Amino acid sequence: MDNRSAADGDGRDGESSPVGRLAATVERLRREVRAAQAEADGRALIELAKGILVERLGCGPAQASRQLAELTAQAGVTPLEFAVEVINQASRDRLSEVTSAFLAATASADPPDQNSSAVRLRTAESGALAADDTQAVADSLLEHALTPLGAEAVAIWALGADGSLALAGSAGFSAAEAGRWRHVPPGVTTVARRGLTERAGEWIRSLSETGLPSIGQHHHPDGGRVAVAAETGGRIHGVLEIVWSTPLEPPPAAIVRQIEALAELCAHTLETNTPQHPDDVPNPRLLPDVAELMDLADGLHDPALVLVPHRDSDGHLVDFRIHHVNSRFLDPAGRPRGAVNGALLLEAYPMAAGHSELFERVERVYATGEPFRTHRMRLTALVDDVPLAAVADINVSRHGDSVLLIWRIEDETARLASLLQHAQRLGRIGGFEENLLTGEITWNGQLYHLYGRPLSDTPVPLEELPAHAHPDDAVAIGRFLRTLLHQRRPASTAFRLQRPDGVTRHIRVVAEPVLDSTGQLYMLRGAYQDISAHHWTEVALAATRDQLAHTEQQASERNRLTLQLQHAIMPPTRAPLEVPGLDVAVRYRPAETQHLVGGDWYDAVVLPSRLVLLCVGDVAGHGIEAATSMVVLRNALRGLAVTGAGPAQLLSWLNMVAHHLTGAVTATAVCGLYDPETHTLRWARAGHLPPVLVRGSEAAPLPLVTGLLLGAVPEATYQEHEVQLAVDDTLLMYTDGLIERRDRSVEESLAQFLTVARAVPPTLDQQLDRLLTHSKSDTDDDTCIVGIRVA
Repeated sequence: MDNRSAADGDGRDGESSPVGRLAATVERLRREVRAAQAEADGRALIELAKGILVERLGCGPAQASRQLAELTAQAGVTPLEFAVEVINQASRDRLSEVTSAFLAATASADPPDQNSSAVRLRTAESGALAADDTQAVADSLLEHALTPLGAEAVAIWALGADGSLALAGSAGFSAAEAGRWRHVPPGVTTVARRGLTERAGEWIRSLSETGLPSIGQHHHPDGGRVAVAAETGGRIHGVLEIVWSTPLEPPPAAIVRQIEALAELCAHTLETNTPQHPDDVPNPRLLPDVAELMDLADGLHDPALVLVPHRDSDGHLVDFRIHHVNSRFLDPAGRPRGAVNGALLLEAYPMAAGHSELFERVERVYATGEPFRTHRMRLTALVDDVPLAAVADINVSRHGDSVLLIWRIEDETARLASLLQHAQRLGRIGGFEENLLTGEITWNGQLYHLYGRPLSDTPVPLEELPAHAHPDDAVAIGRFLRTLLHQRRPASTAFRLQRPDGVTRHIRVVAEPVLDSTGQLYMLRGAYQDISAHHWTEVALAATRDQLAHTEQQASERNRLTLQLQHAIMPPTRAPLEVPGLDVAVRYRPAETQHLVGGDWYDAVVLPSRLVLLCVGDVAGHGIEAATSMVVLRNALRGLAVTGAGPAQLLSWLNMVAHHLTGAVTATAVCGLYDPETHTLRWARAGHLPPVLVRGSEAAPLPLVTGLLLGAVPEATYQEHEVQLAVDDTLLMYTDGLIERRDRSVEESLAQFLTVARAVPPTLDQQLDRLLTHSKSDTDDDTCIVGIRVA
């Protein structure tokens, strides 16, 4: 009880205080002002309806007022609603067309104590027409027409002559937000700018999905947006942008038409009201008189047309009338200026709305004020149902309510002549014409240049051509002249022209005879072409062919000698080596292509000490040099082995031979000495793959010992290793041509080789043949294998 009494006391104290009384008074006056405004709007519509009845019934104002009251009572509606119905029936405008759909779309949104949606729409129109600035129009649209659609805010943009957008009026935004968006420079893409470029307007479900900047974007980021061009009479004056706080679903066609009608209402307002911003100063140059524009067109050096809009009875732009053409105007169809002046653009050029899009460009310039320029647009005229085409540079600009169209039609004949001249220059071609009756000879400038003569010199007749050519070409020129002059047939020939400056050029001349009506020869015409570059190219090509053939012959001979040398030293098969208790077999597979003949080598020989020398090697490179180096190293190792030295010492000496006596050849090798009595093998390696021991069902490389490749340094030492062999053991030495592949590592290739080597056929020869057959190598290199099997 105490709390309620206190609250009641606080309320009475608030109302009785000076501030409370002042606030209550302000609120009461605000309600009275809104009521007065609504009454004024309603009174304007009722008075308009009375005026319509006066005109339709032919009665006085008093009788019209009584008639309106009687009809309102019979209809059972308010006087304001009946007045709106009378206005809609009488006007038949865009607002009338959308009223029924507007009623269906907004009926559920109307509170019962407010006017119907049709009244709202007409009230918005009345408020907009009566407003003295665009800001009041925005307030009226939002209050009367857009709030029932769920819209939160509205912005009316004025389109500047430079393509910029100025915020002419807004409602539902804060003053700070409107101030930030007071001016949008040209070229900045916003929602409103997209509304200018899209003929059907820009309908956005959610602003955040597009990323486009716009007024109020931080307050309604997920809301829908609509931007529709404010156009009237074919001219765009600005953009109407409407904001929703929630995503916008695809609207019905009736709502689309309603918003388009409101945008047209904004266009009328923008047309008669200047945006209230300090920087928006009207530019008088944008509103010239048509007579001034005609004077401007007459002063231009290019053909120009002055176009004025042509509208239908409803005020819609349907065409442009050619109001004036200047003295430099050239019609593509060749018609006089009088036949075009005064005609409609689409009547004079009916195909301008086709693929050239000229009419659409002019219409766009008139609507937005943005100038249009392009080069080489194809224009089409239709004369006697025959299309005539021309190419022109186009410049379209709007001046006030008129359009200036400038086109510079390209002279097709001059252009073709220019193209021909450039083609002759690039092809080094000169043309001539010789009249045999008058002796007159005509040369073009390029032919003077080919002859090395100034333009003031006298042209050379064809009959005097031998005097200006190389003596060795006299026979060919004589044959050419006889064919042309006596047989009267076209002819051509090539000769060497000796110019006055001492330069000799290779020339081809082509000519044809021209006969009169009686069949008599009276003119020759033709062309000279400088083919010096072509001639010397053929000479160089012939020399290159000869050199290539000689090189190929030399390469073939070298390959043949290399193969003969290689086969003489190491035949692919050889007689078996007779060693007690030991089977020895070798295999050599040469390269598949002759130019890859390499330096792979092998050796298996019984030394005077009854030891068996086993070795394989690979000299770097291919060709005759690799083959001869292989012979040197193989024979040197045989001679050094007679000394009785071990494998490590033999490779050390062989390294000195490779470095000093063979032109710094590098090679890899593996060398072994086998003792048949003890079944032991001592071996060493110089950068080569180690031998592989096959014992039973296992195959593995011998332990790796150190050893630098042959010929890399002047002196090198090598490590030696000894292995004890048992009966049925097989030892394999090979070069990398057996296992090397381009697409895998050496380790992977060696693993594949060991897998094949584990399968031991009955004889050693069969095993080596199996290894060659199952080789996975793809380098086409030489391959050597030396195998021994203890018996």
